[in-house]
Amino acid sequence: MPAPIIQVALPSPLRRLFDYRGPAGVRAEHLPIGARVRVPFGNRQLVGLIAGIAEHSSVPAGKLKQAAELLDHQSLLPDSLWQLCRWTASYYQHGLGDTLSSALPVLLRQGEPALARQDMLWQLLPGAYPEHPAISRAPKQKQAVQTLAMHPHGLSHALLSQWGLTRDALESLERKGLVQRITQSPHHSNEPRPLLREPALQPNDEQQAALDRIIAAEGFQCWLLEGVTGSGKTEVYLQAIEHCLKRQRQALVLIPEIGLTPQTMERFRRRFNVPVVILHSGLNDRERLDAWIAARDGEASIVIGTRSAIFTPLARPGLIIVDEEHDLSYKQQDGLRYNARDLAVYRGHLEQVGVILGSATPSFESLHNVQRGRYQLLRLTQRAGNAQPPRFQSLDIRSRPLEGGMSRPLIQLMGEHLRQGNQVLVFINRRGFAPTLMCHDCGWMAECRRCDARMTLHQFPPQLHCHHCGSQRPVDRTCPSCQGEQLRPVGAGTERTEEHLISCFPDFPVLRIDRDTMGRKQAMQEMLARIHSGEPCVLVGTQMLAKGHHFPDVTLVAILDADGGLFSADFRGPERMAQQIIQVAGRAGRASKPGQVIIQTHMAEHPLLLDLVEHDYARFAERELAARQQAGLPPYSFTALLRAEANDLAQTDAFLDGAVELADGLLARHRIQGLELLGPVPSPMERRAGRYRAQLLILATQRSALHQLLHLLLVELEQQPQARRVRWSIDVDPMDMF
Repeated sequence: MPAPIIQVALPSPLRRLFDYRGPAGVRAEHLPIGARVRVPFGNRQLVGLIAGIAEHSSVPAGKLKQAAELLDHQSLLPDSLWQLCRWTASYYQHGLGDTLSSALPVLLRQGEPALARQDMLWQLLPGAYPEHPAISRAPKQKQAVQTLAMHPHGLSHALLSQWGLTRDALESLERKGLVQRITQSPHHSNEPRPLLREPALQPNDEQQAALDRIIAAEGFQCWLLEGVTGSGKTEVYLQAIEHCLKRQRQALVLIPEIGLTPQTMERFRRRFNVPVVILHSGLNDRERLDAWIAARDGEASIVIGTRSAIFTPLARPGLIIVDEEHDLSYKQQDGLRYNARDLAVYRGHLEQVGVILGSATPSFESLHNVQRGRYQLLRLTQRAGNAQPPRFQSLDIRSRPLEGGMSRPLIQLMGEHLRQGNQVLVFINRRGFAPTLMCHDCGWMAECRRCDARMTLHQFPPQLHCHHCGSQRPVDRTCPSCQGEQLRPVGAGTERTEEHLISCFPDFPVLRIDRDTMGRKQAMQEMLARIHSGEPCVLVGTQMLAKGHHFPDVTLVAILDADGGLFSADFRGPERMAQQIIQVAGRAGRASKPGQVIIQTHMAEHPLLLDLVEHDYARFAERELAARQQAGLPPYSFTALLRAEANDLAQTDAFLDGAVELADGLLARHRIQGLELLGPVPSPMERRAGRYRAQLLILATQRSALHQLLHLLLVELEQQPQARRVRWSIDVDPMDMF
């Protein structure tokens, strides 16, 4: 009997499955959907997942290759996660094989067994006791027996040195039949423990009302937990998770940045006496696989991770939390361009569990879903404890001289706060010493040779650095245009601001936090420990300082340049500006000390800025959503962005012009209504890393019409000769137009 035909999803950009004969000697009933197989693919061996069993194949029987090996005897993913991956591939117009590959840890993609790494433990055998005759003259063995007696379920081999034990002593005891070695998962524990390591805080009325609604719900429900900064959203998360754990369920918590992981882990481990695992790109491959398996097998009760953790299997799913749900980090910007926040909501629906989206500055998409009744709104308007919201003030810097990006009144105010024993946070979202280097004689500016962008000047080490393509070069000593020597930095970045602050406040530490200073593994934890010591200091940094940090001694937040988002080429610019301002401002006055926020601006009378300063984010969002609705922009419409790049500008133009022609034909042929094609146009940064870029925006009034066109268009595009000459991608629900 010939081997069955299996349809295999392989890690390939092609949007199709590949037919193979099943492995030799394996019957169809022993080939579960979702199991991995190793197959020949060209001159390579690839690992893919079985996506279907077929009776016939379009590939001639003589050319149908045979799978080399079946790697799993059951599906690697639970049914709900398999459905999530299928839906993700369909919605984001991506190949199923590439989608499934993105959902798996690297070692599983390489064919490693889906088995947890085992801990070795040493355990006393019956009849062993410290006065046993066999060890009367062996003090180290006697000590080992005494120590193991304190750990009836076994002592991990990794902890021997902490207890002063040696492997030689234990092996001697093993030969004498007094101890044995056992293995178990590092997350497994036989010892009964109370659920809580420390008691929960007493919730205020708003927190209790939110918890009552979350706990009372059954099945799927999505809540938008909108809480002002410092209102205790995390405490709501913790108590909702406590209820989830009491029902013997697991909780999945998504956070936007790796930098937030240590403090989040610490808070969860301090509260709960259960295994907690983390999943993010900072782990090595083995650590990621161990955490993934612990979650899949139900040994990890709480899983914390960045966006890719949304694909982590759970044995007993009970609750999904997306903290800072508005954050752009949840949107993957290359390859499979998914939004983890949206996948969290769909996964909650598939697994019939609750989903909490938390933010002080909710995304307009989530606010719109509240308006439509799809999400339930929970509001926290009061700061926890006695903390009061910070006072906002605009500082008009028109005609004022700036030094290091700061005005003299701001410097004076910072000095007052520092002398009172407080901390000051200075926010500037530009790394480096200065945004660029300019010739004072002729106006030449240092530009990247591979991008349509200016090089950023860095001082330590001295270099010009493009933050778009990563290219670097030495700082010019003379102007390449006029050979003049009057080269001067223009504008201020974190380095220049830090330098000026050091000169202004020589008696106080100035701590810079940006990607350049936080490169070491423990750098962020060390910096946070120093800040939490409470010593008066100045913190200067980028958006790494804005998210989720609790700085009880910060009483002044200074935002040096708030104007960029008001006139952004991207329609989401004002929304991001407002979110950034509110999030940064939320670091001030979080404890008993009152907080103050100073916003330096050239546009103090701008209505959007006035809404933020004089009212709140809700008023700002209301005004902006009304403008979006009038303009027919998301979330009141649906978009996809077709991007193309090539070494030759003519190639991108030819490809996108062909895409427009194909799309127009499909719209007419299938009578698809309510769509508009905008472009093709050059990307806002036309040349990046030496390649030319252009894009086509597809705007639709109905989501179904957009996807109908995309399903038809992409099939035809893949067959076009121009498609092989350019690198192209489709981005459904793009969050960044650049």
